[in-house]
Amino acid sequence: MSIFVNLEKGLDKAYENKSLNELLSAPPSALAGLTEKHDAVLAETFNIKTVADLGSNKYFALAGVLVALHNKEG
Repeated sequence: MSIFVNLEKGLDKAYENKSLNELLSAPPSALAGLTEKHDAVLAETFNIKTVADLGSNKYFALAGVLVALHNKEG
């Protein structure tokens, strides 16, 4: 099954045509709006070095779930 998702606005220009595996192993700055300074802070503070680390971090994941639940209520 093929799935197409347009992520252009969510990714740094250099990562727009990368595979999912390449994106998940990329630094957080692959996401639009984050910089190499953010990479350093995330690595130092939370040991987050990749997009996969960011997405699977228990604190960020919990925050995402709470926001989704709140949006579903309202």
